[in-house]
Amino acid sequence: MDRHRDEGQQMARTGATAPSLISKGDIMALRDTMLNSAAEYLRPGEPVQAIFGAQTASQWVAGFAGIFVFLGLNHYRILVVTPARILVLDAGKTSMKKARGVVMELPRSTRLGPGTGLWHRIPAGDVTLRVHRRFFKDIQAADSALVNA
Repeated sequence: MDRHRDEGQQMARTGATAPSLISKGDIMALRDTMLNSAAEYLRPGEPVQAIFGAQTASQWVAGFAGIFVFLGLNHYRILVVTPARILVLDAGKTSMKKARGVVMELPRSTRLGPGTGLWHRIPAGDVTLRVHRRFFKDIQAADSALVNA
């Protein structure tokens, strides 16, 4: 219980808010973990409209070349959508839970969706980010907030 209160206080200090469309169970916990780790990269008072994970390598690499090749090529990313920008954070090679640094910033005018297929592709600079279907509601929420702004 204290952990949730501490996380809430941290979010209040940074001005971060939870995404409006959150699924149940593990996905909610994953989004909460991503949001808490991304808080240090937000500007003071900057609200979060959506947060979701992505990866840089195609899932087909794991199937054809093997999991070890995939782990060597892949980088996980956390996309944090705010009213002013889209922040792409590095989350390392093994998990998308913990933000480790800023990779790039995209203009808020960037449309992220609509999500299609099992893995939606988002061009970001010279790399393509692949977003799994479980995060399509977050992409939709981000794009809806852009239209309503």
